[in-house]
Amino acid sequence: MSLWNELKRLGGARRPFPESEWQEARRRLPLLATLDAAETERLGQRAWAFLHRKRLTLPDDDAFDLPARLALAAQACLLTLGWDDREAREAFANVHQVVVVPDAFRRHVEEMDDAGVVHEYEDERVGETWYQGPIVVSLADLAESGDWTGFNVVIHEFAHKLDMGNSQDVDGFPPLPRDIASREWHRVFSAVWDDLQAHLERGEPTPIDDYAATHPGECFAVCCETFFSAPDHLDAAYPELYALLARYFRQAPLDRLPH
Repeated sequence: MSLWNELKRLGGARRPFPESEWQEARRRLPLLATLDAAETERLGQRAWAFLHRKRLTLPDDDAFDLPARLALAAQACLLTLGWDDREAREAFANVHQVVVVPDAFRRHVEEMDDAGVVHEYEDERVGETWYQGPIVVSLADLAESGDWTGFNVVIHEFAHKLDMGNSQDVDGFPPLPRDIASREWHRVFSAVWDDLQAHLERGEPTPIDDYAATHPGECFAVCCETFFSAPDHLDAAYPELYALLARYFRQAPLDRLPH
């Protein structure tokens, strides 16, 4: 089914594409401002379709205007911009609801280490993702996303959903296209993981956000986040990883980076 036919089925035909609101959404987000004309049109249509397909639960519905909703949807759809409509639709078939909460929130966490010891602690989060459940993001951190600084809570959480495309757990191993072998993926990400751990063991700053060193699934999400919102930084630190993600996403955000 084409994107337009899907919008008609969902009632989108009665609500024409909001061009002025889409341009306002792009104006608010530097990350979207450098897309070329074809990318801009495709992303806008996908963001509009996203808003028709997914449920948004917002802390203040009246204050969250249509450009803000389009901006949120566009950052999610940016991950699948290089894929065709069917691939993009299937990639987020496990996303049913996005919940925006006012600020960071705390969760009680129980984790078992390799020795079988259970550790309990309180964890502060700016977002979280559940298998076949909602994506939750903090409004305060959503406001800090959308530029070229390397932080993007939407991309990070939706990367987890890609990761869950073949598993209920985040393990850093999403479904791969035919042109990327699992052994190549494992080799490149393992090298990044080992380098991050080595930096921490030496007490040195990590080349990318050290949250990537906490879990293989977080490594994938942080690398996706950096790929789209600080591609020059990722390419300088791990050029082989940048090239691998460029093939996976079929995009070259380094070419969009404003000079």
